[in-house]
Amino acid sequence: MATPSPSTGRPVGALLRQWRERRGLSQLHLACRADVSSRHVSFLETGRSQPSREMLLHLAEELEVPLRERNALLMAAGYAPVYAERSLDDPALQATREAVELVLKGHEPYPALAVDRHWSLVSANRALGALLTGIAPELLQPPVNVLRLSLHPAGLAPRILNLAQWRAHLLARLRHQVDLTADPVLSALHDELRGYPAPEGPAHGKGRESEPVGVVVPLRLETAVGVLSFFSTITVFGTPIDITLSELAIESFFPADPATAEALRRLSEMAAPPAA
Repeated sequence: MATPSPSTGRPVGALLRQWRERRGLSQLHLACRADVSSRHVSFLETGRSQPSREMLLHLAEELEVPLRERNALLMAAGYAPVYAERSLDDPALQATREAVELVLKGHEPYPALAVDRHWSLVSANRALGALLTGIAPELLQPPVNVLRLSLHPAGLAPRILNLAQWRAHLLARLRHQVDLTADPVLSALHDELRGYPAPEGPAHGKGRESEPVGVVVPLRLETAVGVLSFFSTITVFGTPIDITLSELAIESFFPADPATAEALRRLSEMAAPPAA
């Protein structure tokens, strides 16, 4: 009989079925992916068969289960967790921590930040700080949630000129993350952000929020040096076997036009310490 998970109280078969259904796969489809019989998948899900540790990890890989939840699957089946979760201050992560800081600093004079799985700020470069003027102090108290900082009425939202479009983009991105991870904290964050006042008026891009503009969704931000326009990219670690690293992401913002690039260069020069 399958062993219940200490955290969920659910047997491992039920958890496997939940992840399979979340990925929109039939038992046959998963069986073909994993190179096993659909009957075996059925027996594992109903508890008629107990998965080996290797089979459980194999199915989790095919289902793209996050590392944190792979540990939960293992424990539900009575096995010890495989993936460690260390603090970024752990000596074992020194090289990766230095790599993150190198990427952030190397991206200046353009803004960049590192976030964890719940969009809490882990680190940022100096260029980001120059854009956070006028933010309510309570939103800048650690842990800083960057999505809340963006969409909260006391955050960046009043200065985002295409707020309707940017809001729709962030909410869709977060909804997709909830679908992939089944994380209740992210689900609660999504509900919170949806509850913020919706933008009104042409100044905030009222209208068709999904209407494409250019080739990427821009962030158009009103600042003391004029309107800055950005697009962003996400960087993640390619082959993490540590939970902390698997959930760490670096978002780098690039100027979407020459005027923004020039303004950021001026801001960087103004913030630079005087030469010795």
